Amino acid sequence: MAKPYRAGWGVRASNAWMRTVIRAGLPMWTFRVLTVPGRRTGRAIQTPLAVFEQHGRRYLVASYGTVNWVRNLRAAQGRATLRQGRHLESVTAAELPADQAAEVFRASLVTGPPHVPKPIVALYRRFFVLPYLEVDVDSSPQQFLDNARTHPVFEIVSA
Repeated sequence: MAKPYRAGWGVRASNAWMRTVIRAGLPMWTFRVLTVPGRRTGRAIQTPLAVFEQHGRRYLVASYGTVNWVRNLRAAQGRATLRQGRHLESVTAAELPADQAAEVFRASLVTGPPHVPKPIVALYRRFFVLPYLEVDVDSSPQQFLDNARTHPVFEIVSA
């Protein structure tokens, strides 16, 4: 069984560093800062995320399950912004049904974020992603379908 995700001090520090680097406009592959209103406070919550590309479409994959950015995005009816440096893009995110999400979820796990060197993807997947999943790269399509129900995938389009 996968362990539940809890953002400890290391994750918070890493996210703060990533937010700073991405907002400064330094190239970080396809990582962007997702900004969405908090579901309770309404204040802007910024989370660095990888944007996955597949067949000309872009996706946000919740590898850690239904975490705060997922809940906030749902509460905002999918309206958010993505930031890379000074470039702000208003987007709409639509949550995919589990059968479509499973394919994207599997591809994101196998390949990792686009353009990230394979050794970095392998290390990150092994130590920071797989412990929170009940699947691995060799799992069956049915196992990915089962996991996609608790690890949402959003297709994003420019608003």
